[in-house]
Amino acid sequence: MTWKLFSLLLEASLMTIFVSAVSILLGLVMAIILSGLRMSGNRAAYAGAGVFISFFRGVPLLVQLLLIFNLLPVIGITLPSLATAIIGLSLCTAAYQAENLRGGFEGVAPGLIESAEMAGFTKVQSFIWIRTPIALRVTFPALVNEAILILKASSLVSVVGLIELTKMAQNLSASTYQPLPIFASAGLIYLAINLVVAWIGRRAENALPGLPSR
Repeated sequence: MTWKLFSLLLEASLMTIFVSAVSILLGLVMAIILSGLRMSGNRAAYAGAGVFISFFRGVPLLVQLLLIFNLLPVIGITLPSLATAIIGLSLCTAAYQAENLRGGFEGVAPGLIESAEMAGFTKVQSFIWIRTPIALRVTFPALVNEAILILKASSLVSVVGLIELTKMAQNLSASTYQPLPIFASAGLIYLAINLVVAWIGRRAENALPGLPSR
C-alpha cells in the first residue's frame, strides 16, 4: 500500500462526503415537507406521503438507485452520475428522516400550538416556526444516526457510475491485485469519517437549547 494509492482513496472520499452531505440536507427538507403533508389534514396528501415513505423504506436502496438510473433515460431525462446518486440517496433518506421526525412532531405540546394560533400564527407558520424546531431538537440524535447510515450507504452509488470511495477501492484493487490493503484502507477512511460525524453530532446536541448535555 503506497501513499499514491492511499491519496487516491482520500480524494475519492471527498466525493463520498459531498454526495452524502448534500443528500442528507435535501432529504431533511423533503422529510419536513412529508411530515407537513401527513399533518395537513388532507387525506390525499396524507396518503401520498404515506405511499412515498412506505416505498422508499421498503425497497432496498440498491434497487432504488438502479430504478432511477434506468427510468430517467426512458422518460427523456439524462443526468450525470452525480445527480442520479444524489437523487437516489435524498429520496431514500427523506423517507427515514420523515419517520424519525414524526415522533418529534407528535410530541409537541398542544398548548404551544394553541398559543401560537391565539398569537395570530397560521397553521403553516405554526408548523415552520413552532413545530419544526421542536421536532428537530427532539429527534436530533436519530437524525445524526441517519446521517451516519447514509454515509455508509453511499458506497452503493458506484452502481450508477459515480467514482466515490468504494468504487475507487474496487478500481485500484482490480489494477494492483492488492484487495486486502486497499479495502482495509477504505474501511479505515469510512471509520474516520463516521467518527468525526458522530463527534460533531454530540457537540451539536450538547449545544442545542432544551436538551440535557451528555
